[in-house]
Amino acid sequence: MTRSVTATNAGNATTLSEKLDRRILAIGGVVVLGAMMAMLDITVVNVALDQLIIEFDTSLATMQWVVTGYTLALATVIPLSGWAADRFGAKRVYLTAVFLFVTGSALAGTAWSAESLIMFRVLQGLGGGMLLPLSTTILVGASGPARIGRVMAVLGIAMQLAPIAGPVIGGWLVDDVSWRAIFFINIPVGILTLVLGARILPAAEPRPAERLDVLGLFLLSPGLAALIYGLAQVPAHQGVTHPQVFLPAGAGAVLVIGFLVHAARTPNALIDLKLFRNRSFSVATATMVLFMIALFGSMLLFPLYFQQVRGQDALQAGLLIVPQGIGVMIMMSIAGRLVDRGHAARLVPLGIVLVIGVVATLTQLSDTTPYWTIGAALFVLGLAVGMVGMPNMSIALKTLRPQDIARGSTSLTIIQQSAAAIGSATLSVILSHEISIRLASARPGTTSPVASSAPDLLATSLADAYASTFGWALALLVLALIAASFLPRTTPAAAEPSTVSADRGEPTFPDQRSADTTRKAT
Repeated sequence: MTRSVTATNAGNATTLSEKLDRRILAIGGVVVLGAMMAMLDITVVNVALDQLIIEFDTSLATMQWVVTGYTLALATVIPLSGWAADRFGAKRVYLTAVFLFVTGSALAGTAWSAESLIMFRVLQGLGGGMLLPLSTTILVGASGPARIGRVMAVLGIAMQLAPIAGPVIGGWLVDDVSWRAIFFINIPVGILTLVLGARILPAAEPRPAERLDVLGLFLLSPGLAALIYGLAQVPAHQGVTHPQVFLPAGAGAVLVIGFLVHAARTPNALIDLKLFRNRSFSVATATMVLFMIALFGSMLLFPLYFQQVRGQDALQAGLLIVPQGIGVMIMMSIAGRLVDRGHAARLVPLGIVLVIGVVATLTQLSDTTPYWTIGAALFVLGLAVGMVGMPNMSIALKTLRPQDIARGSTSLTIIQQSAAAIGSATLSVILSHEISIRLASARPGTTSPVASSAPDLLATSLADAYASTFGWALALLVLALIAASFLPRTTPAAAEPSTVSADRGEPTFPDQRSADTTRKAT
């Protein structure tokens, strides 16, 4: 009888520990609201790119920096968020990041040129870059590692509302109000986040922080920006031999290599290279990089295809992208539980296979491909993305020791955002190059990718350019699948401390397996 009661109590304790109580959900609501603003701006701007190209009379190679500059800024300040949270308290840093993001949004809405818009988007990214990692850190800290899959799923579901709402809201604002409204809309949302955050987020006392890797920051961020900038000049100069291509690209490569050498010798580097001694972490990271480059590059292509090839306005293009967001949201609610049950390593390869199937279909795009075919492909793509993103991140984090999770999360987020920036820049450059070649063949002297300058008879050439660009994304996804094949079939359990670390003040999280062992023993 005593054994039965003990087993029942252990089972009840386990069930309660797995539930997300009101406190966690309230905190999650606030941090998700802020993170959603940062994610929303990515999808909103993608829909507006065609209008921005026309408004500022520039090229896709230039205007893609509105996206790339934002994501690079995200990656730049991610390491600052962890250091600042320790130094000043997570709540203060979070609210400061929201204020900075809202300020950048207000300024972006007043931009008078492509250059000023890119500059203000970078300011937005400096705020948004702190929101994303702090959201994860605050939620994981409130719930504990045992519920990391479910907590990240809650965060993911809310954040995936952005791919659904973003294109629609952005398209409507661009068509019926102004492209400037896509930035001004962040102001009321940001004010609401500031008010709720001040009331709900728990105050955290500042504590001694590790030294910030200032040298690493000045090596990696400018290095990536210079490398991507140089590569972005390839279409304009017809190759890599022009000084405006190889000088910035070469300087960027030197800075990135210098960062890797520096990080290998520095205990508290921006990206902790020692974490890559963990095989599962390394494989999950490689998978994520290849997948993110292909995914974010492809996300840039969809709205442009609908507007430039099919002649849709911004709102219609936004509505046509909605199936992808719905697919992601549906799968995220399922994936969280599957991850907690140890199925992450099976989900990721299966999801990549589905994405490969979708992108292979998109390589056959034409100017007459039925919309239902594209919509079905986008829905399946959304389901597949939900099977890859969060589960792959969970694989990487669950294999780390508790004291390494924060640093691992920061490193992964830096790498993820850097890969997203590389993907957006790379596929936009490839698309510009493909369009130039095909338009020049179809009508000598015509190389502009702007839809309004190309008559309907050139739609076939434009569609071929998009299909060819998706072929490059397909190649990256095949490499990602190869990397994912090396993921562990079962997620290894990280060693957990039995006491609170005296020197770092790390909290102790009970091992979920201990309750299972109690039930079996009784």
